[in-house]
Amino acid sequence: MGTIAKDKREIKLYYHSGTSLGKQTYAYVESSEKEILAIDLANTQITGTQWAELASGLNKKISDLVNTEHPHFVEVYGPQNPNLDEHDWLRVLEKHPETLAHPIVIVSSDFYALNTPSEFLEHMEADSIGKSKPYNV
Repeated sequence: MGTIAKDKREIKLYYHSGTSLGKQTYAYVESSEKEILAIDLANTQITGTQWAELASGLNKKISDLVNTEHPHFVEVYGPQNPNLDEHDWLRVLEKHPETLAHPIVIVSSDFYALNTPSEFLEHMEADSIGKSKPYNV
C-alpha cells in the first residue's frame, strides 16, 4: 500500500511553482471542476518514499524524474550525466525539487507525467473541462 492517498473525485498535482511549466500546468489543473490538491514543491517537501511511489506510478526510474539539464543540477553535478544510484537520485529531488523534470498529476489511481500543460486536458473526462470555477477575490 502506498503513502499517497488517491481519490477518484480529487486531482493531485505535484509541481514546482518556480518553473514556467509548473505554473502553467497549475493553471490548467485549476480549471478542472474536480477537487484539487496541489503540492507545490517550492513550499512542501515530500519524502523519498513518496518520490519512489510517484516514479513507480509512472513506471519510471527515479532518475527519470530529474531534469539533468536544470541549472541547479548542472551546477552541482556538472553537464555530464553523473553515475548516481537510486538513493542519490532521491537526494537530488529532496534537496532540489526544482529539478523535477515535469509536473505529475494523479487522477483516481492513474499517474501522468505532463511534458506540456495542455497534456492535462488529454487525461481528463470531457465533462470536467472548461467549466468556470468560482474564485475568491
